[in-house]
Amino acid sequence: MAVCLLLSLGLSACFEPIKDTHPDQVLTKRRALFKQTTRAMEPIGLMASGRKEFKQDELLALVQELEKLSDKPWAYFPADGNYPPTHAKPAVWSQPDAFKQAQENYQASVHALLLAAQAGKVEPVQRAVDAVTNSCKACHRDFRYE
Repeated sequence: MAVCLLLSLGLSACFEPIKDTHPDQVLTKRRALFKQTTRAMEPIGLMASGRKEFKQDELLALVQELEKLSDKPWAYFPADGNYPPTHAKPAVWSQPDAFKQAQENYQASVHALLLAAQAGKVEPVQRAVDAVTNSCKACHRDFRYE
């Protein structure tokens, strides 16, 4: 039994996540912001798809939170921010104009979602959610290893 426990502890040490070594913890900070974004986006998507009851007040609060977050992660991609265990592709740093355009596309789609949420009609919200999702996918395709 003791041997099994020691073996388990030894193996788990081999699989510890790689630590964020940047002095400002930029990777940790941007991951936290993207997780917050996902937590806001998931219920929005559920309402837009009809898998959750459409409640305009709840939707609007979530979309407002999403918009507040929409410009936050980008500050955590500094010139020295490409280090393990990042999932960001080198294109983030080698193609800064394209990366900036992807950010602007995302922020514009989130703003359009806010306008749709304020109007309170399901169909425009669905289209706007699709646009936000597509902007995320495009950025991930070009700038993130899955």
